[in-house]
Amino acid sequence: MKLAILKERHPGETRVAASPDMVKKLVGMGLEVTVETGSGVASGVSDAAFSDAGASIAADPGQTLSNAAVVMKVRRPVVEGEGETDELALIPDGALLIGLINPLGDPGQFQAYAAKRLTVLAMELVPRISRAQSMDALSSQANLAGYKSVLDACIYYKRAMPLMMTAAGTLAPAKVLILGAGVAGLQAIATARRLGAVVTASDVRPAVKEQVESLGANFLEVEGAVDAETAGGYAKEMDDDYKRRQAQAVHDALKKSDICITTAQILGRPSPKLITAAMVHDMKPGSVIVDLAAEGGGNCELTQVDQVVVTEGVTIVGFANVAARMATDASSLYARNLLNLVQPFIDKESGDLALDFEDEVIAGACAMRAGELVHPMLTKKEG
Repeated sequence: MKLAILKERHPGETRVAASPDMVKKLVGMGLEVTVETGSGVASGVSDAAFSDAGASIAADPGQTLSNAAVVMKVRRPVVEGEGETDELALIPDGALLIGLINPLGDPGQFQAYAAKRLTVLAMELVPRISRAQSMDALSSQANLAGYKSVLDACIYYKRAMPLMMTAAGTLAPAKVLILGAGVAGLQAIATARRLGAVVTASDVRPAVKEQVESLGANFLEVEGAVDAETAGGYAKEMDDDYKRRQAQAVHDALKKSDICITTAQILGRPSPKLITAAMVHDMKPGSVIVDLAAEGGGNCELTQVDQVVVTEGVTIVGFANVAARMATDASSLYARNLLNLVQPFIDKESGDLALDFEDEVIAGACAMRAGELVHPMLTKKEG
């Protein structure tokens, strides 16, 4: 069975859906792995490294995808009009496509997949259950994004992070406010604390208070908070009354903060607006906001995607696809997620991949099967 790895062609995408370690394991289980030349260059992996691990190196996307039964990608396939190569047109009919394809934010893509009778596993839909933790690509990438957000904040913050006692005087530690204590937020807390900052975090889920405090941060309580976690482990949108109380608590905290990192995202929905222009106006000059939700419209009203803007002395950082700015580690972790997802379903004798669609993880991740939408979140949207 041939498994194809394409070079990513979306603007700014530096990751690759494979690592030499992953390739070596798949080849050892009997699969034929073909990697398009140059796929790993942006993430620091050479063609030679893939070749040494057992992959065949193809000269172009057509050769890469020829007779492929499985296609692994980071982002959804590029289609006609988006670039020089129509990747989707080259994918064989009936193939299995696996990737971070943004199924809820871009449901229109499935119409073209249906015409090719593709089976699609969306890594965003992998259920958040204990058994699937090693396959959770959203978490692996968010971990890196949370870490990188603090480093980005340090670049634009014109002061030191930790308490410094010097012969010339004492420098107070930076006060960091983190909005959203999911995977990215918790990693941001840990990183900011390592750098010596005083950290406060807020989340709509009171249950995460213990995790926040275990990392040495203070938890910003909002009166009347209730459990706001979905069965899948994600934060859900709150009612207007709660939003008003939350906004006031955030506003008060922002006035005292030097750095704010926002991480609040709702699967398949625009990013909630947590910081208004009026709140930015009341922040101290020299303060920094790093908005990790920029791709979904931003948690800050003034965020501009992939831009760093300064408003009334406050720097607002809105980089998109932050994990891709740490491409080597992001690719390595993502490749491990993919491997962990498919490995249990590879027949060690034949080298064939036979997915069990009754399996809880596969059923949860499966957006489309043989050209038919099957995931409840997508069939509901269609209706």
